[in-house]
Amino acid sequence: MAVNRRNGVHPAGSGLAGILSAANVHPRTALPTVASAVTAVAALYFGREVFLPIAIALLLTFALAPMVSALKRIGIPRMPAVIVSVLGAFAALALFSVIVATQVSELAQNIPTYQINILTKVRSLKETGVGGGIVSRLSRVIERVGQEIERQEPQLPSAVETPKREPLPVEIVARERPLEVLQNLVGPLISPLASAGLIVVVVIFMLLEREDLRDRFIRLVGYGDLHRTTQALQDAGTRVGQYLLMQLVVNIVYAVPIAIGLWILGIPNALLWGLLALALRFVPYIGPVIGALLPLFLALAVAPGWSLLLWTAGLFVVMELVTGNVIEPWLYGSRTGLSPLAIIVAAIFWTWLWGPLGLVLSTPLTVCLVVLGRHVPQFEFLDVLFGNEPVLEPHARLYQRLLAGDPDEATDHAEEMLEEKYLVDFYDKVAIPALLLGEQDRVRGVMDEQQRQQVAASALMLVANLDDSAREEAEEDDEPAVADEAAANGGKDTAGEAEAELPDGTGMSVLCAGGRGELDDAAAAMLAQVLEVQGATVSKASFADMEPAGIRRLELDAVDSVVVGFLNRDSVKHARFLVRRLKRARPALRVGIVFWSEAGNNDSEAAAKLAGDLNADFVAYGMVDAGLGALTDAPPVKLKLAAKRRLRRRPPARKKAALAVAS
Repeated sequence: MAVNRRNGVHPAGSGLAGILSAANVHPRTALPTVASAVTAVAALYFGREVFLPIAIALLLTFALAPMVSALKRIGIPRMPAVIVSVLGAFAALALFSVIVATQVSELAQNIPTYQINILTKVRSLKETGVGGGIVSRLSRVIERVGQEIERQEPQLPSAVETPKREPLPVEIVARERPLEVLQNLVGPLISPLASAGLIVVVVIFMLLEREDLRDRFIRLVGYGDLHRTTQALQDAGTRVGQYLLMQLVVNIVYAVPIAIGLWILGIPNALLWGLLALALRFVPYIGPVIGALLPLFLALAVAPGWSLLLWTAGLFVVMELVTGNVIEPWLYGSRTGLSPLAIIVAAIFWTWLWGPLGLVLSTPLTVCLVVLGRHVPQFEFLDVLFGNEPVLEPHARLYQRLLAGDPDEATDHAEEMLEEKYLVDFYDKVAIPALLLGEQDRVRGVMDEQQRQQVAASALMLVANLDDSAREEAEEDDEPAVADEAAANGGKDTAGEAEAELPDGTGMSVLCAGGRGELDDAAAAMLAQVLEVQGATVSKASFADMEPAGIRRLELDAVDSVVVGFLNRDSVKHARFLVRRLKRARPALRVGIVFWSEAGNNDSEAAAKLAGDLNADFVAYGMVDAGLGALTDAPPVKLKLAAKRRLRRRPPARKKAALAVAS
């Protein structure tokens, strides 16, 4: 029988291909070789004197490009717009550095005056015996360790002891020339100033030649696919530019209340701590902690009591909570696209590679790598490793949890999806494709019997865990116009409207059974739960009950319809035998066959043709069609009995000759 493959039914021998297409198997992501990865890391490490200024210039170009475009839109030519943007940005950085240096110098002069308050707090801790004398015990332990280290091994007395001489103090006076003093002062500043000047020049030329650099990059790496390369460049520029701009705005909103609050509390150099909080917040996770430790230590040293320390800690905690839960979600129009673990790993990697500057640049640099992996197939592993998008499709993720024997986590994911989908949609688009992956592994011979039983048991446990969700959905479906109500309140997506097409099953009795294995039983349990939501009385039977001896033991008198499901598409002959046995057991029974397939592979014409060939009342490929066939009150199809032909066996030649002689 030749049937179109997209109809969900395949000819004999094509079951594995059908399962592969239904499972939506994707090609494996190519990983770089160890040699290429080591070479790239070594080049970045040993060439950091070259790559670090270029990386800083590139990120500043992304950050300043929107400002240059805004100035051009108001009529300023490109050259003045670039010069104004770059000089303004670096003037702000220079002013920031001067203020921080001045505040640090002033703080260094006042530190000795805070020593008395620190000693007073230590004495108060010792006198009150906080922690059961922990402070005194620790001090004694440290003192003993120091004495043990300083103690020397006893030496044997020598035969002739020479008298000890007291060492004479010697003072070395170095006479430096004024030129050498100037060289010692200016020398350490030459390298940072040269790097800063180089970065300024590179940023200016990158902004001036931005379009030309873009075209050269496209010609170099993506001339064969202009659409993908252009999209990658736009995505990288948008993500990095928005991240730097929004992070700057968030840091300013965070730092200004910190500086004002510390000034009100009386913490010295409040402006310094506000500026450090602004700068250190660019460092992921640990930056805000470092920015809060120094003011907390100063609050401990300034006042003799403990109230100032508590107020300072409360200020930082409140601002961190407000910034993280209110300001950042409000200002970030788009996220960086990095997972939290990727941000931490990237911070460790770039810090090891390029030091403190690498820590500051870690997030935007990793964003660029993720964008590269998202749009260039050769670097797809970067998006898989560091991106925040799910790397497994929902059905593959569910199958992995079922294969691991973890129905609880599978239930958690299912309940999250059921907040936006109906139960029939979840089973049709996620759970059944997951079981199809299991059937694919069974056909390939990579799943043993124990694993198959574990997957089936986990799937049945998932169905049992979703009973509460099914009851809640059944209560919601008491309203007459479910689809209209869902469209009005926006509680379910449009795909959920398919569930509203199922008829009311009140007063109907349906038996759902698996066809040939434990996985088929799990799929039948999912269909049974969907029919129960519609109000039908549903019973379940295993694939073992569909054996000839088992069918005779089934109580079919009160059953209106029997639905048998198969995950394997090569089960047409077995399905035909089951239909005949069931209809012989009870001629008034409606019998339907479901060849489970990926959602969307339904074809009513092919299903009707196959139903006629199987002598079944209906054939379905998904949850919705199976529910429609099971809950209809159409009369059953009569069983077509094949004409029996008694063929006379021709006698052998010798026997035929003997008969002729006898006659």
